[in-house]
Amino acid sequence: MKTKALLFRLGTILILVAIAAAMLVIGRGHTVYFENSEATFEGQTFKGPYKVTVYVDGEQVAKLYDGERGMATCIGQTFKMEMKIMNEKGGDEQFVAVTMPLPRDMDGILINLPALLAGQPEAAYLSEFIIAEPEPETETTEADEFGLTTEF
Repeated sequence: MKTKALLFRLGTILILVAIAAAMLVIGRGHTVYFENSEATFEGQTFKGPYKVTVYVDGEQVAKLYDGERGMATCIGQTFKMEMKIMNEKGGDEQFVAVTMPLPRDMDGILINLPALLAGQPEAAYLSEFIIAEPEPETETTEADEFGLTTEF
């Protein structure tokens, strides 16, 4: 009887650990940023199209012109997006669908669309998005014509 109860408890613990491991992989959320700006990789420069409209799960999440950035959230390890690309103003639009695995070790993922569309390797278009911290403000003082100082 004691052996049977011990095996039942161990089995329950193993099932809970397996569920936790599966949820860690399946339920992981990512913020994916994509930018339509010029990219340089191994001496080659890739210019962005005039306009890229990005759809995730059938919903438009961004309309990016040259130099702009958008974002979407993704649950899981696979990111799927469709893009409507216009290379020049007033030109024809083409549709491109992209499915890619997301790295597990990055929280914010930045995808450079011109490098991705040019068929470059992952190192050219995928990087971690790091938010720059604002620089601290410095106080300045000025003396007026009477020698009095004013702080800003």
